[in-house]
Amino acid sequence: MAMLKGPNVFPRSEYLRRLAAVKHEMQRREISALVVVLPANITYLTGYTAKSGYVPQGLIVTLDDEEPIFITRRMDAPAAVHQMFIEGGRVIGYPEDLIANPDKDGWDALLGMLLEAGFGTARIGVEEQTLSIQTLLKFRTKAPAAEIVDFGNTICWIRGIKSDLEIALMREAAVIADAGMLRAKEVIRPGVSEADAAAEIIAQLVRGAGGKQGTDVADFSLCASPRTSTAHISWADDRFRQGSQINIELGGVRHGYTSALMRTFSIGTPSDHMRRLHEGEVAGLEAALAAVKPGATCGDVAAAFNKTLGKFGFKKESRCGYAIGIDWTEATASFKVGDPTVLKPNMTFHMMLGNWVDEDLGYVISETLRVTESGVETFSILPREIFQI
Repeated sequence: MAMLKGPNVFPRSEYLRRLAAVKHEMQRREISALVVVLPANITYLTGYTAKSGYVPQGLIVTLDDEEPIFITRRMDAPAAVHQMFIEGGRVIGYPEDLIANPDKDGWDALLGMLLEAGFGTARIGVEEQTLSIQTLLKFRTKAPAAEIVDFGNTICWIRGIKSDLEIALMREAAVIADAGMLRAKEVIRPGVSEADAAAEIIAQLVRGAGGKQGTDVADFSLCASPRTSTAHISWADDRFRQGSQINIELGGVRHGYTSALMRTFSIGTPSDHMRRLHEGEVAGLEAALAAVKPGATCGDVAAAFNKTLGKFGFKKESRCGYAIGIDWTEATASFKVGDPTVLKPNMTFHMMLGNWVDEDLGYVISETLRVTESGVETFSILPREIFQI
């Protein structure tokens, strides 16, 4: 029996709107066919979230066809038929003999389809940053008469301004993130293993909240004493104890869309040094949020934070945030000094104020936010405090 189509996350008109924006850029650059490779961009244009990007796959967008064609491993094709808004016949699964084959792979199948479709002498766009040097060489040698051009981060920038439908999903994801952090507050206790706490928190992120379940598990960091100066590690084979500090970064996920959240926990009274850092970070966060508005730049937001934090005698070496949406990070704008990106309504960012001051002092707090018509909306409703156990 043929794979049944699943319910689409967005209406067909939403996907066609996104494709139209991509095709507009293709026309401007005189590109006849575009090969989309970045999994998050494939999700954006089709609704596909299955984890098949570990082998060659690509979405072929052409100017003349309303719907794209998706080329993937044959075993992953049913998932694409089920999730994508496109007609099932436009999902093409290449055979298993192209897997772990030293002579040819799925890119050969994709290129063969492009050539058969008449694009052998066309201008073909690719997301070069996602492809290996060997794969780019294959594109140029297999299609010598075509002009292979880099489409860069174009789709990522298009994704940067969310539709109201996307914002609704990110709000749902934020409710789940809040629930996960509140579950952490319930389960972190002296003597509890970090693994048991992580299991409870992640379970909450999967179960969801607000009547919506989590549809995936995002990156999860639990950095407890004595590892609070670390940024991106998971739970350790250890237990919490009196005096432990715990820095948590998690995200709620709804159909690929992520809302991230960071908070610091303390079992017992935090040190005076930690309290001063917390006060500076919260003041900086509020100053940065006040700077978020259409027409301001990402650099303006970072400058507001850094200036305020400096008044408390601290500094933050890493950026203050980044664009967020599908699969957490969007490789575009950052809240860092000098970033000229102009803020526009419905841009979304993770204002990530994790600050790893030295080898024995680290602290985290963050908000996922939306640029509004006149200012800013933060998605979390949790207090901006050190959660004391």
